Amino acid sequence: MSLRDKTANECGDHLVEVWRGSIIESRHSGHLIAVDGNGTTICSLGAPETVTYLRSSGKPFQALPVVTSGAADRFGFTEQEVAISCGSHNGEPIHVETVRSMLRKIGLDETALKCGVHEPYSVDVARELIRKQEQPTAVQNNCSGKHAAMLALAKHLDAPTETYDEQTHPVQQMIGQTVSDFSGVPVKDIAIGTDGCGVPVFGISVRAMAIMYARLISPPANASPAVRAGCKRIVKAMIDFPEMIGGTKDRLDTELIRAGAGRLISKIGAEGVYTVGVLPSSDWPNGFGFALKVDDGDDRRARPPAVIDALRQLGVLTATELEMLSAYSPAVITNRRGDHVGEVRAAFTLKIDRPLAKVVS
Repeated sequence: MSLRDKTANECGDHLVEVWRGSIIESRHSGHLIAVDGNGTTICSLGAPETVTYLRSSGKPFQALPVVTSGAADRFGFTEQEVAISCGSHNGEPIHVETVRSMLRKIGLDETALKCGVHEPYSVDVARELIRKQEQPTAVQNNCSGKHAAMLALAKHLDAPTETYDEQTHPVQQMIGQTVSDFSGVPVKDIAIGTDGCGVPVFGISVRAMAIMYARLISPPANASPAVRAGCKRIVKAMIDFPEMIGGTKDRLDTELIRAGAGRLISKIGAEGVYTVGVLPSSDWPNGFGFALKVDDGDDRRARPPAVIDALRQLGVLTATELEMLSAYSPAVITNRRGDHVGEVRAAFTLKIDRPLAKVVS
């Protein structure tokens, strides 16, 4: 059965319990897996062969061809601009100016963006727009950095910029091949949908998502020099500019990268998807990729405790780093008066296999 014939309806294991007082009021189930760059399973729960859309967890791979093709260098993109190409940003002033800088460098303006408009993720920015009675713009869309990067690649390829979002466009064809190369899934077997921002989105298994991140942080020895250098640049940009991946505050992506202190990258995807790449270390010589899917698509309540506790059990996060992330796990439930009345907690214990993997040089 090809990926196109499968759906994300496999029954997942319980990932998170919602406690109110002394009883469990709700549960969230789902799937998670950690793999090394060779595809060896380190741990798993649920059915990680479940196929679902990569959503915004695919952004680093959508940005990679912009780097490997030479487009990023041709237009003089800074590492901050490379980072926002991989991000789902808050629409804060720092993000808006960074995307506008990218557009100026490629000789286009905001009208070229085909990502659409939504209220900025930043509560402060959204409130300021209301106060000023202004409407949000496309450049405040969380995907505008990715779209500016796609426009740069289109110009570099001398391809039409007006249709860069279409599946048959050379930009999207290069991105699709990149997803295939890193996931190991043939292009013909990748399910294609349309993402919230209008570009193609890729349906692969949760396992394949983890493999992609394992290979991003530790490319296979047979990868080309350009791809290896591109992966290194993407990873470094995400680590050095975590505020471009999410926001200056109140974003799990950003806070997890900061807490990891150069040891990991992380990326949200819509509908309960989350991905992490843990860089090689003494404990994990090849590093590993991690992917999670919450069955009911919960993005706020279930996902943070599940991700953080999995990384705790895998020994990635220290006690000090867990304290830095305490606002996310366990998540506190309050009533209308602000009283602490419950918690959202991880509800699983991982069986972890630590293979003696050869370090990928």
